Amino acid sequence: MNFRIYMNKFLLIVLATFALTACATQKKSTGMMQSDVYTGTETIKYLASGVADRVFFATNKSVLTTAARDTLRKQAAWMRKNKDVTVTLEGHADERGTREYNLALGERRANSVKDYLMTYGISGGRISVISYGKERPVNNGSTPLAWSQNRRAVTVKAN
Repeated sequence: MNFRIYMNKFLLIVLATFALTACATQKKSTGMMQSDVYTGTETIKYLASGVADRVFFATNKSVLTTAARDTLRKQAAWMRKNKDVTVTLEGHADERGTREYNLALGERRANSVKDYLMTYGISGGRISVISYGKERPVNNGSTPLAWSQNRRAVTVKAN
């Protein structure tokens, strides 16, 4: 009988451990953030109806998310219809890190967007790139939400 009680307790502990482990490995999704990438619309402006002007990045990354690629496909379609439009891609970073590091990161982000737009038929001659690093935050806070809103690339009409 004692063996059965110990075995039940052991199984209960094992199941509780698996449940806690599963909870600990799930990505966070909090309202306007998935993992550490901003997914809200509060700071977004539009190039045209339904065409958002910015994409967001994970911390210290310049890799485009699925949502960013969706936005950039819409931008490319809009730019193909408006062949006279040229744009400037602004790369931004959050406040953490040195000025030099964030300027380089902002440039990598803007170039990542440029490369993606070019794969959709937009001429590189219509696109210029500039990095502002952490110098032009859209949210001056020092919170995970503020940082996620500041890690972005913005497409701005140049003409």
